Amino acid sequence: MIAQRFILNSQGDLPVPQSVHGAMCDLAGKSAPQECCGILVGEGGVITRLIESENVHPTPETHFEIDPETLIDAYRSERRGGPEVLGFFHSHPSGDPAPSETDQAMAAGDGRIWAIVGVSGVMFWEDKDSGFAALSYTVLDN
Repeated sequence: MIAQRFILNSQGDLPVPQSVHGAMCDLAGKSAPQECCGILVGEGGVITRLIESENVHPTPETHFEIDPETLIDAYRSERRGGPEVLGFFHSHPSGDPAPSETDQAMAAGDGRIWAIVGVSGVMFWEDKDSGFAALSYTVLDN
């Protein structure tokens, strides 16, 4: 079993700063009809910000791939004491904010957060070894 990499509040919700939630929604809107993507980072298991990434997938209208250099830089920063890589985000410009079959095939089962921005809003998921599990969340004032 993989240890949970993030902290839930006393109500069992994932705390998400308004700045992060808003930035994901803004980026998804600006990127449509292509999928956007990036990395969720934080301190002490709590999301504090996002790192935007170029979507380098050859078909960004239906798939996403975080730029490898951006991802490597985030992990290097973490190893040097910088923010923890808690998870990832991407958009489904014409779909639901639920993991697609492609998302499920790409998942590592590593306990990280996946945030998906869809036409009906944002949902957060835990990438468990048994599959994705929905996370309730609370948007925090900054």
